[in-house]
Amino acid sequence: MSHQPHTGDIGFILFDVLQATNQLQALAPFAETDTDLMQQVLEEAARFVADKVAPIRREGDEVGAVFSHGTVTMPPGSKEAYEAFWQSGWASLSCAEEDGGQGLPEVLNQVLYEMLSAANHGWTMAPGLLHGAYECIKHHASPALKATYLTKVATGEWLATMCLTEAHAGSDLGLVRTKAVPMADQPDAHGLGPLYALDGTKIFISGGEHDLTDNIVHLVLARLPDAPPGPKGLSLFLAPKFLPDGSRNAVVCERIEEKMGIHASPTCVLRFENASGWLVGEPGKGLGAMFVMMNAARLHVGLQGVGLLEAAWQMANAYAHERRQMRAPVAAGGSRPADSAGHAADLIVHHPAMRRILDTQRAWVDGGRVLAYQTALELDIARHHVDPARQARAQRWCALVTPVLKAAFTHQAFHGGSDCLQVFGGHGYVREWGIEQVLRDARIAMIYEGTNEIQAIDLLVRKVVGDQGQALAQLLADLTADVAAQGADGAELGRLAAQLQDATGQLLARAAQVPDHPYWVAGDYLRAVTLVLMAWAWARIDHANGPGQDRWSRPGKAMRAWVMPEFDLHIGLLSATH
Repeated sequence: MSHQPHTGDIGFILFDVLQATNQLQALAPFAETDTDLMQQVLEEAARFVADKVAPIRREGDEVGAVFSHGTVTMPPGSKEAYEAFWQSGWASLSCAEEDGGQGLPEVLNQVLYEMLSAANHGWTMAPGLLHGAYECIKHHASPALKATYLTKVATGEWLATMCLTEAHAGSDLGLVRTKAVPMADQPDAHGLGPLYALDGTKIFISGGEHDLTDNIVHLVLARLPDAPPGPKGLSLFLAPKFLPDGSRNAVVCERIEEKMGIHASPTCVLRFENASGWLVGEPGKGLGAMFVMMNAARLHVGLQGVGLLEAAWQMANAYAHERRQMRAPVAAGGSRPADSAGHAADLIVHHPAMRRILDTQRAWVDGGRVLAYQTALELDIARHHVDPARQARAQRWCALVTPVLKAAFTHQAFHGGSDCLQVFGGHGYVREWGIEQVLRDARIAMIYEGTNEIQAIDLLVRKVVGDQGQALAQLLADLTADVAAQGADGAELGRLAAQLQDATGQLLARAAQVPDHPYWVAGDYLRAVTLVLMAWAWARIDHANGPGQDRWSRPGKAMRAWVMPEFDLHIGLLSATH
């Protein structure tokens, strides 16, 4: 089935639950951005996704990107869809107007990519790094580099890559060996500043070679000759596929990987053979400049998880409303569903085991949207709010919640997607129904942009243990204060937050005695934090929903019945011996 974004569900979370219009209009750049405008953008985005991107999902998976003698040909329909994408302005949705963008709020850009990932994850990998590359070039590149590349990347006319990984250096970027040698003896023929020769091989480069755009802007981590070892010795360079004079740069695609999923996305091995490149930012500070891309990518990947779970839920829900199997049990004092009259079997949706799966995954999608959309709003607040205290609160939110989003919701996309496949029985395991592709595509998101284990360690070791839990304590206080200010029921949130705060204190004391203990339990800690955040999200949903609304109350009940009990398990594991 072809994916159709449900803008009513998205709009409810964005406008009713989070009151995004009020939050955005408090920021000068968006003072005139009203609900009608944002709703119109959502409707047009949904139409584009459903008409142009969703229909090529299956063929993209079956045909895949094709490698031949250093070139990559994208699957049928991919190039046409991408050309329509950037020429319609979707690539530049939240880029600054002076850079060729539309200057709209970041949250709309993130919602767009959620829709795209749900509809066609493989295709969406191509533009997925654009906004991060735009921010990196905008904030760190020289005026000459910005004059040549910024608008091209902002509009999506040229795509970009993030060249970090090497065969011996996955997440440990301090081991990167790619060299950058100054070419001081060569004249500045391109007018872009001092030239460097890049030499080395990068692997797992998404979109490293393709025929979607006329040029590809590679952002490459490499070492200068006098650089110290480790991460502090890394610098960032811009090395385009084609140089400003039109000649081909010495960047060679050696092969593309044969992967479990996302077949429509070429994952490349790139060899830089003394390729021409220019320094972005300062020497030795490449990792900091690259983190602009990486942090943007982590929120984007979290929303990939939400979108892929939404896609799996849509497929399973539709199937459950069509397929009849056996007679469903009848609740005490109840009667058979009205639509089962005259049938020997009931719809799958009436079976409690299947209803539990559907309602539970729906609860994760809705709660995930609240957290991800609020994170996108906090990004704009951090950039544009006039109150330094509010900016600091936004930065604290993003620092703590982004690793949670990336890890928890990519995990849920795969494992919850597997539960959704269960609704189909044997039909889910065969290709014709499409859900097995969602599951294969979703698995990569738990690995890239920092594995989920690394995200958990970042949250607990660096951000909680690192400041003795102060930022987390303030975040928990902010959450409970927000629920109280909304007039929502905060009893469950208050209980969980208090337990988490107490467990954090005990964990900090244990870490002082057993320094490696946090590394053993970081995954459990992240999961516990996730559930506290979900309690906040569902308190907001319940309050906005009001009484008697079955569409939203059933997933809320599932969250409390089938998901929240998991909190006590993970809190208990925080004190486990090993």
